[in-house]
Amino acid sequence: MAFQFDHTAEWLEADGLGGFASGTATGVRTRRYHALLLIATTPPSGRYVLVNGFDAWIETFHGKFALSSQQYPDVIHPDGQRRIETFTVDPWPRWRFRLEDGTCVEQEIFVRQGLPLTVLSWRLTEPHADVTLTVRPFLSGRDYHALHHENAAFRFDAEACNGVVTWRPYSSVPGIAAFSNGVYTHQPDWYRNFSYTEERARGLDDTEDLATPGSFRWNLSQGEAVLLFAAEGQEASLFSRIDLPAPKYVQTLRATERQRRQQFPSRLHRAADAYLVRRGEGKTIVAGYPWFTDWGRDTFIALRGLCLATGRLDAARAILLEWASAVSEGMLPNRFPDRGETPEFNSVDASLWYIIAVHDFLQAMTKSRRSLSQHEQRKLEETIDAILSGYTKGTRYQIHVDTDGLVAAGVPGMQLTWMDARVGGHVITPRIGKPVEIQALWLNALSAASRFSDKWNGLFSRGHKTFQDRFWNDAGGYLYDVIDCDHQPGTADASFRPNQIFAVGGLPLILLAPAHARHVVDAVEARLWTPLGLRSLAPGEPGYRPHCEGGVAERDGAYHQGTAWPWLFGAFVEAWVRVRGKTAAVKRDARE
Repeated sequence: MAFQFDHTAEWLEADGLGGFASGTATGVRTRRYHALLLIATTPPSGRYVLVNGFDAWIETFHGKFALSSQQYPDVIHPDGQRRIETFTVDPWPRWRFRLEDGTCVEQEIFVRQGLPLTVLSWRLTEPHADVTLTVRPFLSGRDYHALHHENAAFRFDAEACNGVVTWRPYSSVPGIAAFSNGVYTHQPDWYRNFSYTEERARGLDDTEDLATPGSFRWNLSQGEAVLLFAAEGQEASLFSRIDLPAPKYVQTLRATERQRRQQFPSRLHRAADAYLVRRGEGKTIVAGYPWFTDWGRDTFIALRGLCLATGRLDAARAILLEWASAVSEGMLPNRFPDRGETPEFNSVDASLWYIIAVHDFLQAMTKSRRSLSQHEQRKLEETIDAILSGYTKGTRYQIHVDTDGLVAAGVPGMQLTWMDARVGGHVITPRIGKPVEIQALWLNALSAASRFSDKWNGLFSRGHKTFQDRFWNDAGGYLYDVIDCDHQPGTADASFRPNQIFAVGGLPLILLAPAHARHVVDAVEARLWTPLGLRSLAPGEPGYRPHCEGGVAERDGAYHQGTAWPWLFGAFVEAWVRVRGKTAAVKRDARE
């Protein structure tokens, strides 16, 4: 039989804490991030891989049949993927295996929202006598960015009590608890040289050794086999308090999780939910799976789509209030590191995107006839004022408001805008000076703040006039990407990039006169538009790279030198509608 799905297709189950389980449709792990139990010890950061995967096989009267497949150097073994008859991700990953003797087995994997807990189950689709299942889990206990290798420090010892088996591979890493209705047999061993093809394609280390302490065995003819993995601690201790047999407990988890997922109106809404995770007492947004935690810039760009467009105003409120306490010298963190608590304040636009998100959130609250408490309203207004005041006074990395009303930013060796790639110590697109989208964000932020205080009106008017006078490249018919380059007055970078689109779309205000706005949109459409996003640099420009591929240095060097970025589509479409849509019109007064 032939498996009809793309072997590169991947699935991901998020736990709402920053952890997740992920893999491929074929079951072959191709990334270091493919795992069954990947947890966030300090949500959403401090991630560890505890359970990487498993081998599984069925034994019947006719022989032994593998359900799993692993990639080793130059070979995939065993051959379970060839027995996959169907695969679906609704409501969670589910496989149907058809064995050579006609036996049909269904396998499911899902993660329980709000817990670092992964549930696996297997069942026969029709009665068969004497069908046994054996599952051998692979463990590590490593940082999720790292790889694991055979070592003498790994502890295979297992504690078994009331159906719960617990392993504590390393003293510095949370232990692993397994709850099942199977029989555990302790058989310590190492499986060596797992090979991850996606890591190799990225020019990274791609080989790993994993420990397997033993195996679980079930008689499938007697009913469903279940196996739950959890990080030892508050959640894992739940197992010791459960007064239900493992299959009954899984039925409860399955019913609760299915009901939660059915509340989403579409798969797109459900996918969006995976990015909303806990931080502190509030929430935040994961910048991307499987690599990233939460980044300031990404959080506030994405909030409008993930929360406001989907009507999740309570989540938006929790995110905005949680991040409000992180302001320092007018700046919000670009990111929180995976280890440690010291945030990195190296973004000139994260704070400004925050103000835009607050503006849109408050509008959404008004439209829904909802309101904030006085304390919450005051906290958001004070945060906006702290950001604008910090920029006006001047803050890190020479971020300051110039006499012309615009924001200047940047120092050598530091990337502050979204075009932030660097190779070694070399910043690919430094954009020091006054980048165009930073001015669009700044002016929109001033306008938003003027709803609370008229002290920002004068600065807005001055900056807006400067923007219109100095950013228009009359010879090219579009906007400069940066002016006063390297803080040298009167200079300009005419590189044709997509950042100029934010002067017309993607933000509440249009900052250009109608004719100029139309020219910008037409030029961006002609030179940067692709079906997958806007190019980050126009073909023909110096430094243009047509492909983003190869090792880390090659990819980083191409990220913002021609690579198309889907996130820019929203701003472009809005700009296009504003200047060309049948019912849209460019307003001459930018604050109407």
